[in-house]
Amino acid sequence: MSGVILDKVVKRYGAVEVVHAIDLTVEPQEFVVLVGPSGCGKSTTLRMIAGLEEISDGTVEIDGRVVNRVAPKDRDVAMVFQNYALYPHLNVADNIAFGLRIRRTPKAEVLASIEEVAGILGLTEYLDRRPADLSGGQRQRVAMGRAIVRHPKVFLFDEPLSNLDAKLRTQMRAEIKRLHKRLGVTSVYVTHDQVEAMTLADRIVVMQDGHIEQIGTPMDLFLNPVNTFVAGFIGSPPMNQIEAIVEGGADAPRATFAGQSIALPKLDELSSRVGEKVTIGIRPEHAKIEPAGADAISVELDLVETLGSEALLHTTLAGNPFIIKAETGGDVEHLNQVTQFWAGPETIKVFDGKTGRAFGHPATSYQGGS
Repeated sequence: MSGVILDKVVKRYGAVEVVHAIDLTVEPQEFVVLVGPSGCGKSTTLRMIAGLEEISDGTVEIDGRVVNRVAPKDRDVAMVFQNYALYPHLNVADNIAFGLRIRRTPKAEVLASIEEVAGILGLTEYLDRRPADLSGGQRQRVAMGRAIVRHPKVFLFDEPLSNLDAKLRTQMRAEIKRLHKRLGVTSVYVTHDQVEAMTLADRIVVMQDGHIEQIGTPMDLFLNPVNTFVAGFIGSPPMNQIEAIVEGGADAPRATFAGQSIALPKLDELSSRVGEKVTIGIRPEHAKIEPAGADAISVELDLVETLGSEALLHTTLAGNPFIIKAETGGDVEHLNQVTQFWAGPETIKVFDGKTGRAFGHPATSYQGGS
């Protein structure tokens, strides 16, 4: 199976550099998701892998071959776009088979491939229909079928679910995950939606301003963000962040903010930071509303957002929004009385107040973009 390697890849438009010497290795059969805000360089990176954007510096390697000067059609990659790009005058079968027919694939092989792909994607009963007669999810499956039928070395997905409504996006995420599990083709997927990234990826690449901020598994990024940007981007809702001052040393470090105090994890780096500003990170899931005595932190409750078995408590802490995720137990009335929370030191992340870098974080998955 084929892997993809980016070695110090740079993209410039004139004098403006938009992708800054990024390194990334996608292992064979791996599903890697590039995620980040609009303009971070993720789609440009994907298009350089596909050959749709010229590489300014560095190399892109697919299946052990440097492809910088290889035409897109000769890279043996298949791309699925946000826009389905289907031929409106062709039916589903002909749309799926279009790439095979222009390569003069034998007719019997084309028909067998159509039947196989339609079965995989649940399109068998729609083969005679045209795109205008299909739903958005069905059209996206046809676009995926056109890519699958070629048996490429690498799948490239450029925000393929952005045009679908929330329910269809959820369904298509599951279909893409099942499809990857069945076919095992190396895949690189671009999205701005961190929920898509968390649910689809074997590994996530978080990008900002043309740099890679962190690479890791979904849970690694969720539990161990390398800096405040990743902490605020990954997770739904994202990690709460509070500016505070360090008190005490490595044996019993604490932090104070707005007249309140909270215990911090025992990190060697904190022993030399007494009196300095830090940012405390607390996941909404790790903020507990059960009584905690002296360790309780007071908050002002603004509203309770009910989600069924869970609820989001929107509160204010030290003048800033602070979200607590709590179980409803079938009743939200008790949540309207919440005025305090606590969090165990082991669940709290501490970031440098100036650089935003996490204390106590291994540097192996960090490329140092910001």
